[in-house]
Amino acid sequence: MEHWDIYDVNKELTGRTMERNDWNMKAGDYHLTVLGVIRRKSDGKYLITKRVMTKSWAAGWWEVSGGGVQAGETSLEAVKREIKEETGLDVSQAEGGFIFDYRRDNPGEGDNYFVDVYRFSLDFTEEDLDFQEKEIDGFMFASPAEIAAFGKQGIFLHYDSIKKAFEE
Repeated sequence: MEHWDIYDVNKELTGRTMERNDWNMKAGDYHLTVLGVIRRKSDGKYLITKRVMTKSWAAGWWEVSGGGVQAGETSLEAVKREIKEETGLDVSQAEGGFIFDYRRDNPGEGDNYFVDVYRFSLDFTEEDLDFQEKEIDGFMFASPAEIAAFGKQGIFLHYDSIKKAFEE
């Protein structure tokens, strides 16, 4: 079973952990997630993926790679791991890195979290991609305008919180 560290409202580790997706957190407890925006250098487009239709939440929506930071893991380690697992890309030598974070409070749901957002730029082709079929139902290289259009349609996960990651 995967465990996540619990943070306080100031994004400081509490020394406690939780089981992944155990939404019984106390008020003032947070977990940490990461999102990795990937920009292709050759044309400036962004790699986005479509969630499989079997997902219980936001099925068929567009997104960037990301996920939970495991207990004892840094957010940078987590974003590199998530990108590699979900796309097959190794961003350890890519340009870029951490760009901003935000906090999401969900009173009554037991799921408060911080999100560290990273952006990486690298050269790669479709042949370099190796997707997790259980997670991804398609992909595209999208311009900021195309991503914004998905955001307006309400089919891009976290768009309002991360739209500035697609600005140059």
